[in-house]
Amino acid sequence: MESAVDFAGAGGRSIAGAVRRQPLAAVGVALLLLFVVCAVFAPWLAPQDPAQLDLTGRLMGPSATHWFGTDELGRDILSRTLFGARISLIVAVSVVGLSLAVGLVAGGLAGFYGGWTDTVVNVYVTNAFMALPGILLAIAFVAFMGPGLGNVILALAISGWVGYARLVRAQVMAVKEKEFVEAARALGASDLRVLGRHILPNILQPLIVQAAIGMAGAVLAEATLSFLGLGVPPPAASWGSMLNDARSHLFDSPHLVFFPAMAVMLCVLSFNFIGDALRDWMDPRTRITAGL
Repeated sequence: MESAVDFAGAGGRSIAGAVRRQPLAAVGVALLLLFVVCAVFAPWLAPQDPAQLDLTGRLMGPSATHWFGTDELGRDILSRTLFGARISLIVAVSVVGLSLAVGLVAGGLAGFYGGWTDTVVNVYVTNAFMALPGILLAIAFVAFMGPGLGNVILALAISGWVGYARLVRAQVMAVKEKEFVEAARALGASDLRVLGRHILPNILQPLIVQAAIGMAGAVLAEATLSFLGLGVPPPAASWGSMLNDARSHLFDSPHLVFFPAMAVMLCVLSFNFIGDALRDWMDPRTRITAGL
């Protein structure tokens, strides 16, 4: 019993020490958990249907009935903000997951085999995608395919995989010359086994950090596309479309802009805080310097 109590006390002290050493990481995790709860439980947390119209109560300020006020169609802004978290997190996770998968395959093959494979992937394909601004490529894709959640995810992943591919290529090229990789090859391990069992586990750290920061960029990109009318079509609630609807009421009803803008800012901030904390925690040199 005493050992269990001592273990719990030590665990509590270690968590408290980690929070003291990296308070911004704790803030980021708390904010992200808040958004995850809002996204998952939005149907139960939202006081009203986010698409319900009430033209007699349009442009109402924050009150006990509508905590965040109402928009120009009388829809409850709090409800729409909660459901907007669901769309933003779905896009962030899906875009990063798809981009990471494509980048892992392309960058892994280019870095592992080199030669003409590296030339085609790194010199021609990657540089061709990097020559175009990612957001413009996404806008062109969505404009051609039409707005929708799936098209937004594909549009952002088309340009997002390039950064992961270059990062994976550089990491694979550095790790494949290590002694343990040469030993695995000498023992007759196949290329797939060498990549999956020996190289991939040793390049995950920078990929995790890049993925966390990439989710912040995906949230911003989705909000940008929705603001331009190329995101999820109405009546679905999206933070970007809410900001677009509030443009004409910026001065007479600033709450229409304030709440979705704060949601975007805090969500992006949480991913950035977590990404910075993961980078410091996973870098041995930074951990020694900071006493982690």
